[in-house]
Amino acid sequence: MEVERYLSGLATKGKVATSTQRQALNAIVFLYREVLDIDLGEIAHIRSKKQRHPPTVLTQEEVLVEHD
Repeated sequence: MEVERYLSGLATKGKVATSTQRQALNAIVFLYREVLDIDLGEIAHIRSKKQRHPPTVLTQEEVLVEHD
């Protein structure tokens, strides 16, 4: 289904946050249900995965240089 492909593209290609993808889903459901009067049925989509970034750690030398 076109809606599923769009939501999956947000997660995989667009790399959007889960909240952004959820907001897009809610907007699409509202559009189809309330404006177009079309039942979407079940929508399967890929959820965005939260990207984890390791912390930046400085060496003792880098800390000393920053304070000079």
